[in-house]
Amino acid sequence: MTMPSNTLSLRLAKLAAVALLPVASAALAQNAAVVNNKPIPSKSVDEFVAALVAQGRPDTPELRAAVREELIARELFAQEAEKKGLTRNPEVQRQLDAVRQDILIRAVIRDHLKNKPITDAEVKAEYDKVAKESAQKEYRARHVLVETEDEAKQIIADLKKGTAFEELAKKSKDTGSAAQGGDLDWNTRDTFVKEFSDAMVALEKGKFTEAPVKTQFGWHVIRLDDVRDSAPPPLEQVQPQIRQQLERERVQELQKELRAKAKIQ
Repeated sequence: MTMPSNTLSLRLAKLAAVALLPVASAALAQNAAVVNNKPIPSKSVDEFVAALVAQGRPDTPELRAAVREELIARELFAQEAEKKGLTRNPEVQRQLDAVRQDILIRAVIRDHLKNKPITDAEVKAEYDKVAKESAQKEYRARHVLVETEDEAKQIIADLKKGTAFEELAKKSKDTGSAAQGGDLDWNTRDTFVKEFSDAMVALEKGKFTEAPVKTQFGWHVIRLDDVRDSAPPPLEQVQPQIRQQLERERVQELQKELRAKAKIQ
């Protein structure tokens, strides 16, 4: 028995439609939408959402739906601009060229740093170098600040007689340190005015100035309690900044190489 041709055609069409279902499903999974036959990849939605999440927005179905609508609107506007021939407008072309250039610059930088990455050893070496170059002494000192030189001389005389520095510090005009027995805590020398710091660093540990020290604030008697090397911040704390700096330097080296090989008129 021969099947009517129209029935055969209908069955073949149904079979073809079923065969295409996996392809259609895969295409739908890859694209968030298709606008006038122009696909908007699902990855574009993911990237847009990721940028918003980085700014503190929660990743929700509502956000993704809003992003999808935004990308559709953008595609509609872009297609309309192309339809009107606006891409041939000199100003539009200039802006498109600038955006294209930015994208290419970022791409070549990423590629360069991928092929010549900054190693942990390089970060550690730079950390050690900076720590050594910026190493400073820290001083723990006490002082008594008074109005006149005679008052300061009397304090020195009392110290020589054995009166405790902490007791004499109660007379200090510097009420903040006076409450702590004159203690100024740990500081580098550049924390203080020059006259004060010069007198402080000249002292031996445990010794006090035997002549009053004059500054813009008045007259000081200073005792140096201790000295230590300043400790740099932990490597883990500054590692990201060091790596960024080394990457900037590596990109600058690439720029110099490119310029050296280029013909610039």
